[in-house]
Amino acid sequence: MRSSALFTRTAIGALAFGLSTAAFADTWRYAHEEYEGDVQDVYAVAFKDYIEANSDHSLEIYRFGELGESDDIMEQAQSGILEFVNQSPGFSGAWLPPAQIFFVPYLLPTDEQTVLEFFEESKAINEMFPELYAEHDLELLNMYPEGEMVVTADEPITSPADFDNKKIRTMTNPLLSETYEAFGASPTPLPWGEVYGGLQTGVIDGQENPIFWIEGGKLYEVSPHLTFTGHGWFVTASMANQDFFEDLSDSEQQLIREASDAAYDHTMEHIQGLAEESLAKIREASDKVTVTRLTDEQIAAFKAQAPQVEKAYLEMTGKAGERLLEQFKADLQAVKAD
Repeated sequence: MRSSALFTRTAIGALAFGLSTAAFADTWRYAHEEYEGDVQDVYAVAFKDYIEANSDHSLEIYRFGELGESDDIMEQAQSGILEFVNQSPGFSGAWLPPAQIFFVPYLLPTDEQTVLEFFEESKAINEMFPELYAEHDLELLNMYPEGEMVVTADEPITSPADFDNKKIRTMTNPLLSETYEAFGASPTPLPWGEVYGGLQTGVIDGQENPIFWIEGGKLYEVSPHLTFTGHGWFVTASMANQDFFEDLSDSEQQLIREASDAAYDHTMEHIQGLAEESLAKIREASDKVTVTRLTDEQIAAFKAQAPQVEKAYLEMTGKAGERLLEQFKADLQAVKAD
């Protein structure tokens, strides 16, 4: 599931060579964390289509493994080898602590339309996050949801007690580890390329991902018990190298903004109904899969653990996190009140 180290070094070298020999080339480079046809790829392709239809520029898309894993492509974007990158807060939270807000369990609702409206209207998303990313030399183009998180494990999960002694794979995100510790599990950070094998061999007992990712990666084959805990959404961010973006003309910056808006709108249409379609494919592919949707009473037992994770978030992020969380909650209240 991962490209070889040699291939990755060769690919990065080729990018660097192209950058140094053609600094004013019309070809831009965009890398993301997923495979062809996945949500981030749908966004990248729509972004590419708009750029190429409305300018002389072209866009090359690099998918998971072609230039390394998520941390690798972020380093390349920050160093200017890549013009554009997609990275989820699951990874960026390690160097941008406030972004871990998406791992405070039960902060976001499960209702899809409410979540979509929140991302459209939220001041925290559309005004505060761009300033936070700018501090790390990145121009935030869009933050957007991909799907509700679903837990897969070696047996159904219906209570925090069921997580006891379970090794649950997490991204390299401190707050996500706090969440699963609060739930009673043993969080186990692991690169994505090792997840299927880890589930197959028992190195880990479970993991969490949106349902389309579980279906596409065939995780249900080795982790067949799916639980909808309702605790959060997978969120990602599209961004540009800030020096690259600021050196562009006003018209080119506007082009990128418009391409981002077009890609966002297309992707938000794409994800509606995607979870149901992916679950139907999983059920069709395997008769060993079980699906557990927690009742309100069962969810309450998990929600009771959320305050300690929120407290940990505030301890990790200080005043910046406190301001962001306050605005985040206010934005959610405004959406729910509509």
